[in-house]
Amino acid sequence: MNAKALTPNRARQASEPKPSNAAPAAPEQDSTQTIAAAITSAIIEHRLAPGAKLTEQKIAAIYGVSRTIVRQALFQLARDHLVTLEPARGAFVSQPSVEEAQQVFAVRRMLEQHLVEEFCDKATPADFRAMRAHLKQEQAVVGRVDVTGRTRLLGDFHVLMAERIGNIVLAQILSELISRCALITLMYQSSRAAQHSSDEHVAILRALESRDVKQAKTLMEAHLRETENSLLYHPRTSSADLTLALAAYAA
Repeated sequence: MNAKALTPNRARQASEPKPSNAAPAAPEQDSTQTIAAAITSAIIEHRLAPGAKLTEQKIAAIYGVSRTIVRQALFQLARDHLVTLEPARGAFVSQPSVEEAQQVFAVRRMLEQHLVEEFCDKATPADFRAMRAHLKQEQAVVGRVDVTGRTRLLGDFHVLMAERIGNIVLAQILSELISRCALITLMYQSSRAAQHSSDEHVAILRALESRDVKQAKTLMEAHLRETENSLLYHPRTSSADLTLALAAYAA
Protein backbone atom coordinates (compact mmCIF):
# COMPACT_ATOMS: atom_id res chain seq x y z
CA MET A 1 0.00 0.00 0.00
CA ASN A 2 1.20 3.45 -0.80
CA ALA A 3 -0.56 5.07 2.15
CA LYS A 4 1.88 7.95 2.20
CA ALA A 5 1.24 9.19 -1.36
CA LEU A 6 -0.54 12.51 -1.06
CA THR A 7 -2.56 13.82 -4.02
CA PRO A 8 -4.93 16.56 -2.80
CA ASN A 9 -7.00 18.58 -5.25
CA ARG A 10 -5.78 22.01 -4.22
CA ALA A 11 -6.95 23.90 -7.30
CA ARG A 12 -10.65 23.72 -6.53
CA GLN A 13 -10.11 24.55 -2.86
CA ALA A 14 -8.03 27.60 -3.77
CA SER A 15 -10.81 28.92 -5.99
CA GLU A 16 -13.46 28.77 -3.29
CA PRO A 17 -13.74 31.87 -1.07
CA LYS A 18 -13.15 31.43 2.65
CA PRO A 19 -13.89 33.73 5.56
CA SER A 20 -10.86 35.86 6.27
CA ASN A 21 -10.79 34.86 9.94
CA ALA A 22 -10.82 31.12 9.22
CA ALA A 23 -7.61 29.15 9.66
CA PRO A 24 -6.74 27.19 6.52
CA ALA A 25 -7.79 23.57 7.05
CA ALA A 26 -5.63 20.69 5.86
CA PRO A 27 -7.05 19.11 2.70
CA GLU A 28 -9.23 16.13 3.48
CA GLN A 29 -7.13 13.89 1.26
CA ASP A 30 -3.97 14.82 3.18
CA SER A 31 -5.63 14.01 6.49
CA THR A 32 -7.03 10.72 5.19
CA GLN A 33 -3.64 9.61 3.91
CA THR A 34 -1.90 10.71 7.11
CA ILE A 35 -4.23 8.62 9.24
CA ALA A 36 -4.01 5.61 6.91
CA ALA A 37 -0.20 5.83 6.94
CA ALA A 38 -0.12 6.11 10.74
CA ILE A 39 -2.33 3.06 11.27
CA THR A 40 -0.29 1.12 8.72
CA SER A 41 2.94 2.03 10.51
CA ALA A 42 1.45 1.06 13.88
CA ILE A 43 0.52 -2.34 12.46
CA ILE A 44 3.89 -2.92 10.78
CA GLU A 45 5.73 -1.95 13.96
CA HIS A 46 3.48 -4.20 16.06
CA ARG A 47 2.03 -1.31 18.07
CA LEU A 48 -1.47 -2.38 17.02
CA ALA A 49 -2.33 -6.05 17.31
CA PRO A 50 -4.67 -8.14 15.16
CA GLY A 51 -8.21 -7.72 16.40
CA ALA A 52 -7.58 -4.29 17.96
CA LYS A 53 -10.66 -2.06 17.73
CA LEU A 54 -10.13 1.15 15.76
CA THR A 55 -12.58 3.57 17.31
CA GLU A 56 -13.45 6.42 14.95
CA GLN A 57 -14.06 8.90 17.75
CA LYS A 58 -10.67 8.24 19.39
CA ILE A 59 -8.77 8.50 16.11
CA ALA A 60 -10.62 11.70 15.21
CA ALA A 61 -9.64 13.20 18.57
CA ILE A 62 -5.98 12.21 18.17
CA TYR A 63 -5.70 13.94 14.78
CA GLY A 64 -8.21 16.73 15.26
CA VAL A 65 -10.34 15.73 12.28
CA SER A 66 -13.91 14.68 11.64
CA ARG A 67 -15.07 11.09 11.91
CA THR A 68 -15.87 11.24 8.19
CA ILE A 69 -12.17 11.64 7.39
CA VAL A 70 -11.28 8.80 9.76
CA ARG A 71 -13.89 6.62 8.09
CA GLN A 72 -12.34 7.33 4.67
CA ALA A 73 -8.95 6.20 5.98
CA LEU A 74 -10.46 3.02 7.42
CA PHE A 75 -12.19 2.25 4.11
CA GLN A 76 -8.82 2.62 2.36
CA LEU A 77 -7.14 0.25 4.82
CA ALA A 78 -10.00 -2.24 4.42
CA ARG A 79 -9.34 -2.33 0.67
CA ASP A 80 -5.74 -3.22 1.48
CA HIS A 81 -6.87 -6.01 3.86
CA LEU A 82 -5.27 -4.38 6.91
CA VAL A 83 -8.61 -3.47 8.49
CA THR A 84 -11.88 -5.37 8.74
CA LEU A 85 -15.15 -3.41 8.81
CA GLU A 86 -17.98 -5.14 10.66
CA PRO A 87 -21.57 -3.85 10.46
CA ALA A 88 -22.85 -2.44 13.77
CA ARG A 89 -19.48 -3.21 15.43
CA GLY A 90 -16.99 -0.93 13.69
CA ALA A 91 -13.42 -1.31 12.43
CA PHE A 92 -10.79 -3.75 13.65
CA VAL A 93 -7.22 -4.57 12.71
CA SER A 94 -7.54 -7.64 10.49
CA GLN A 95 -6.84 -11.12 11.79
CA PRO A 96 -5.49 -13.15 8.87
CA SER A 97 -6.52 -16.78 8.70
CA VAL A 98 -3.99 -19.61 8.43
CA GLU A 99 -4.96 -20.07 4.77
CA GLU A 100 -4.44 -16.37 4.03
CA ALA A 101 -1.05 -16.42 5.78
CA GLN A 102 0.08 -19.33 3.63
CA GLN A 103 -1.15 -17.61 0.46
CA VAL A 104 0.68 -14.37 1.29
CA PHE A 105 3.97 -16.19 1.76
CA ALA A 106 3.43 -18.18 -1.45
CA VAL A 107 2.98 -14.94 -3.41
CA ARG A 108 6.06 -13.41 -1.79
CA ARG A 109 8.17 -16.42 -2.75
CA MET A 110 7.14 -16.06 -6.40
CA LEU A 111 7.72 -12.31 -6.52
CA GLU A 112 11.03 -12.35 -4.68
CA GLN A 113 12.51 -14.98 -6.98
CA HIS A 114 12.03 -12.46 -9.77
CA LEU A 115 13.34 -9.67 -7.55
CA VAL A 116 16.59 -11.55 -6.94
CA GLU A 117 17.09 -12.13 -10.67
CA GLU A 118 16.44 -8.48 -11.50
CA PHE A 119 18.64 -7.20 -8.69
CA CYS A 120 21.52 -9.44 -9.77
CA ASP A 121 21.19 -8.12 -13.31
CA LYS A 122 20.78 -4.40 -12.58
CA ALA A 123 22.38 -3.58 -9.21
CA THR A 124 25.24 -1.07 -9.25
CA PRO A 125 28.04 -0.60 -6.69
CA ALA A 126 25.95 2.24 -5.20
CA ASP A 127 23.02 -0.15 -4.77
CA PHE A 128 25.18 -2.64 -2.92
CA ARG A 129 26.52 0.12 -0.67
CA ALA A 130 22.95 1.13 0.17
CA MET A 131 22.02 -2.46 0.98
CA ARG A 132 25.10 -2.89 3.19
CA ALA A 133 24.25 0.32 5.03
CA HIS A 134 20.74 -0.99 5.61
CA LEU A 135 22.08 -4.29 6.93
CA LYS A 136 24.36 -2.41 9.30
CA GLN A 137 21.28 -0.72 10.77
CA GLU A 138 19.48 -4.07 10.92
CA GLN A 139 22.32 -5.78 12.73
CA ALA A 140 22.53 -2.94 15.24
CA VAL A 141 18.84 -2.96 16.08
CA VAL A 142 18.19 -6.72 16.30
CA GLY A 143 20.61 -6.96 19.20
CA ARG A 144 18.49 -4.54 21.22
CA VAL A 145 15.04 -4.89 22.71
CA ASP A 146 13.50 -2.77 19.97
CA VAL A 147 10.66 -4.72 18.38
CA THR A 148 9.43 -1.63 16.53
CA GLY A 149 12.78 -0.89 14.88
CA ARG A 150 13.69 -4.41 13.96
CA THR A 151 10.26 -5.23 12.52
CA ARG A 152 10.40 -2.27 10.18
CA LEU A 153 14.02 -2.79 9.13
CA LEU A 154 13.64 -6.53 8.49
CA GLY A 155 10.71 -5.82 6.16
CA ASP A 156 12.37 -2.84 4.51
CA PHE A 157 15.27 -5.01 3.31
CA HIS A 158 13.04 -6.58 0.67
CA VAL A 159 11.34 -3.36 -0.39
CA LEU A 160 14.69 -1.54 -0.62
CA MET A 161 16.00 -4.12 -3.08
CA ALA A 162 13.14 -3.32 -5.46
CA GLU A 163 13.46 0.44 -4.94
CA ARG A 164 17.20 0.46 -5.62
CA ILE A 165 16.78 -1.10 -9.08
CA GLY A 166 13.89 1.23 -9.93
CA ASN A 167 11.08 -1.34 -9.89
CA ILE A 168 8.60 0.88 -8.08
CA VAL A 169 5.59 -1.30 -8.90
CA LEU A 170 7.24 -4.34 -7.31
CA ALA A 171 8.32 -2.22 -4.34
CA GLN A 172 4.71 -1.12 -3.79
CA ILE A 173 3.36 -4.67 -4.07
CA LEU A 174 5.98 -5.97 -1.65
CA SER A 175 5.22 -3.13 0.75
CA GLU A 176 1.56 -4.16 0.79
CA LEU A 177 2.40 -7.83 1.30
CA ILE A 178 4.92 -7.07 4.04
CA SER A 179 2.31 -4.98 5.85
CA ARG A 180 0.05 -8.03 5.81
CA CYS A 181 2.98 -10.21 6.90
CA ALA A 182 3.43 -7.96 9.92
CA LEU A 183 -0.08 -8.95 11.03
CA ILE A 184 0.62 -12.60 10.30
CA THR A 185 3.88 -12.73 12.23
CA LEU A 186 2.35 -10.84 15.14
CA MET A 187 -0.44 -13.41 15.36
CA TYR A 188 1.46 -16.57 14.66
CA GLN A 189 5.24 -16.20 14.84
CA SER A 190 7.18 -18.05 17.51
CA SER A 191 9.99 -16.51 19.55
CA ARG A 192 12.49 -17.20 16.78
CA ALA A 193 15.34 -14.70 17.07
CA ALA A 194 15.27 -11.71 14.75
CA GLN A 195 19.05 -12.03 14.60
CA HIS A 196 18.70 -15.20 12.54
CA SER A 197 16.49 -13.47 9.99
CA SER A 198 18.97 -10.62 9.66
CA ASP A 199 21.83 -13.10 9.25
CA GLU A 200 19.91 -14.65 6.35
CA HIS A 201 19.71 -11.19 4.76
CA VAL A 202 23.49 -10.91 5.05
CA ALA A 203 23.94 -14.25 3.27
CA ILE A 204 21.51 -13.24 0.50
CA LEU A 205 23.38 -9.97 -0.08
CA ARG A 206 26.72 -11.77 -0.26
CA ALA A 207 25.37 -14.05 -2.98
CA LEU A 208 23.99 -11.03 -4.85
CA GLU A 209 27.34 -9.23 -4.63
CA SER A 210 28.97 -12.33 -6.16
CA ARG A 211 26.32 -12.19 -8.93
CA ASP A 212 25.45 -15.77 -8.02
CA VAL A 213 21.80 -15.61 -8.95
CA LYS A 214 21.18 -19.32 -8.38
CA GLN A 215 22.54 -19.21 -4.84
CA ALA A 216 20.75 -15.93 -4.08
CA LYS A 217 17.42 -17.38 -5.24
CA THR A 218 17.98 -20.51 -3.17
CA LEU A 219 18.77 -18.44 -0.08
CA MET A 220 15.76 -16.15 -0.57
CA GLU A 221 13.43 -19.12 -1.01
CA ALA A 222 14.83 -20.75 2.14
CA HIS A 223 14.59 -17.48 4.05
CA LEU A 224 10.89 -17.00 3.29
CA ARG A 225 10.05 -20.66 3.85
CA GLU A 226 11.84 -20.66 7.18
CA THR A 227 9.95 -17.55 8.24
CA GLU A 228 6.67 -19.22 7.32
CA ASN A 229 7.66 -22.49 8.97
CA SER A 230 8.42 -20.61 12.19
CA LEU A 231 4.76 -19.63 12.49
CA LEU A 232 2.70 -21.28 15.17
CA TYR A 233 -0.83 -21.34 13.84
CA HIS A 234 -2.43 -20.52 17.15
CA PRO A 235 -3.53 -16.86 17.11
CA ARG A 236 -2.12 -14.48 19.69
CA THR A 237 -3.64 -11.10 20.41
CA SER A 238 -2.79 -8.04 22.45
CA SER A 239 -4.74 -5.26 24.13
CA ALA A 240 -2.63 -2.26 23.15
CA ASP A 241 -4.21 1.13 23.83
CA LEU A 242 -5.23 2.84 20.58
CA THR A 243 -4.24 6.33 21.75
CA LEU A 244 -0.78 5.17 22.81
CA ALA A 245 -0.32 3.14 19.62
CA LEU A 246 -1.00 6.16 17.36
CA ALA A 247 0.52 8.89 19.53
CA ALA A 248 3.96 8.51 17.94
CA TYR A 249 2.50 9.35 14.52
CA ALA A 250 0.26 12.25 15.52
CA ALA A 251 3.01 14.83 16.03
